Amino acid sequence: MAERYADRQLKLFSLTSNPKIAEKIAEAAGVPLGRLTSRQFSDGEIMINIEETVRGDDIYIIQSTSYPVNDHLWELLIMVDACKRASANSVNVVIPYFGYSRQDRIAASREPITAKLVANMLVKAGADRVLTLDLHTVQVQGFFDTPVDNLFTIPLFADYYYNLGLVGDEVVVVSPKNSGIKRARSLAEYLDAPIAIIDYAQDDAAREEGYIIGEVAGKKAILIDDILNTGKTLAEAAKILERGGATAIYAAASHGLFAGGAADILAAAPIKEILVTDSVSTKEPVPENVNYLSASRLIADAIIRIHERKPVSPLFAYTPKD
Repeated sequence: MAERYADRQLKLFSLTSNPKIAEKIAEAAGVPLGRLTSRQFSDGEIMINIEETVRGDDIYIIQSTSYPVNDHLWELLIMVDACKRASANSVNVVIPYFGYSRQDRIAASREPITAKLVANMLVKAGADRVLTLDLHTVQVQGFFDTPVDNLFTIPLFADYYYNLGLVGDEVVVVSPKNSGIKRARSLAEYLDAPIAIIDYAQDDAAREEGYIIGEVAGKKAILIDDILNTGKTLAEAAKILERGGATAIYAAASHGLFAGGAADILAAAPIKEILVTDSVSTKEPVPENVNYLSASRLIADAIIRIHERKPVSPLFAYTPKD
């Protein structure tokens, strides 16, 4: 572990969704993970026991609400309640992947806004602050009645591709759907590259008659998205780019869920490398060309800044080191 962080009042706890990133965050922050047990009874009820005092401490609970989403969400809510009842000074939830964030609006009649419901539940349970990574839509921050720090993965991806030499006019950053233009533009600005968009003649959910807005012929293309779920969006976009004359196709996504047979779908797509962060731990098979980029240092830096009441905004941008 890195040098032990001086303030023993800061305590980190990991729940069960992604212990690997929790261990990396603890290493980077210089704060050991606290002791607890979490188990399920035979009927599925969750029981948590915190095995050390948290009275008067500032607690940071690390838990992605990924598959099984509802189990991990309830485990987080129960842990927040346990810390509040044990007289913690503050309870901060660190959610590298925020499940239900895609349900952020009413898109059809009689639909719920489940992201708002989850926000209400966390606040009601006693969460004082939320730290998360690349929300599906930034307006979800406004669903909480507590402070929310939403870190961005684009600076991590920019540093990776910059060091690979994927910069300038020989590269094009591509949004695989028209709703992701802002994300693509942000990465393109760091790489000093143009952007392109994959659009569809019909509703893009049907993935029919896809076409390219922009120039990709003779260029190396980087597809960028926030959530890689089944892989269908990236796979179809890659095929369209190949037909459009792209010489090499890379793909990056903030959160790699790899659900619904994604490994097979992506393995058949003309993608040279798929880059995702370690925000989600999955038992699903992943394609051989997947490369994981850890967000642990970014999250650890944010935790220390929050605890020391320093601004988090310096973590939002990327500056090349040379």
